[in-house]
Amino acid sequence: MAYCYRHPNRETGLSCSECGRPICTECMTVAPVGLRCPDHSGKPQGVARVRSQVRRAGWAGTGALVTKALVAANVLVYLAEIGTGSGTTAFGGGSVVGRFALDGPDVANGGWWRLITAGFLHANILHLGMNMLILWLVGSPLEEMLGRGRYLLLYFVSLLAGSAGALLQAPFVLTVGASGAIFGLFGALLVLEYFATGRIVGGQAFGLIVINLIFSFTFSGISWGGHIGGLVGGILGTLVLARFGRAHAAYGRIGLLGIAGMVLVGAGSIVVAYWKVRGYA
Repeated sequence: MAYCYRHPNRETGLSCSECGRPICTECMTVAPVGLRCPDHSGKPQGVARVRSQVRRAGWAGTGALVTKALVAANVLVYLAEIGTGSGTTAFGGGSVVGRFALDGPDVANGGWWRLITAGFLHANILHLGMNMLILWLVGSPLEEMLGRGRYLLLYFVSLLAGSAGALLQAPFVLTVGASGAIFGLFGALLVLEYFATGRIVGGQAFGLIVINLIFSFTFSGISWGGHIGGLVGGILGTLVLARFGRAHAAYGRIGLLGIAGMVLVGAGSIVVAYWKVRGYA
């Protein structure tokens, strides 16, 4: 049974004849050509409608273009690591790693860009390959679900939260990798699955998170703080997109309040990082 896109806790067998989204009896409007959702019950026709659809298309999630761009960026940065002296491992040194990897003292000395750039560096080819495989498998369908704009906001908010978590756990350890942002995508899946099913424990997203957290705590050299931080950032970011259950994270209009909420989550991560590294300079 489907759930109303505006009321995720309400099961329904009805859908909008314009966009196909499930709607409950409270949200439906009876039209001459079928049922309409609130977004399509009174939309302008003709040129105005086409312009509205073109504007929305700029944020649509066709082709997983953002995920492809992120994968390409990570691969290019890894090639830059090799080309600037790090060899096949980031911890072998090199100018790219030295300038852009994450650690508390360098952040405290003004290197705040490291909160973002460290998420595009990787320790070795296996690290890169595993992260990019998971990013593609999880990110592509999530981008299609959320649309490019929401997905991109969520990714970078999760990346900032993951960097803050890594600094909280091990501020003096050099940290690299996209896994903080990827755990944020896991968190988004968890929230979306909860809104769709009404349960957290026992779902596929929950199982995916548990397995990966076990892996994080089992093996040494993994920034479990970054993973947990990214997970928290992804959960909070998706709740903001869904207006904490009052809308659908994918279909609801994000609006200025939604953007402000995402900025607030990202800014909160920067504040946490600042609080942790102050005095390390």
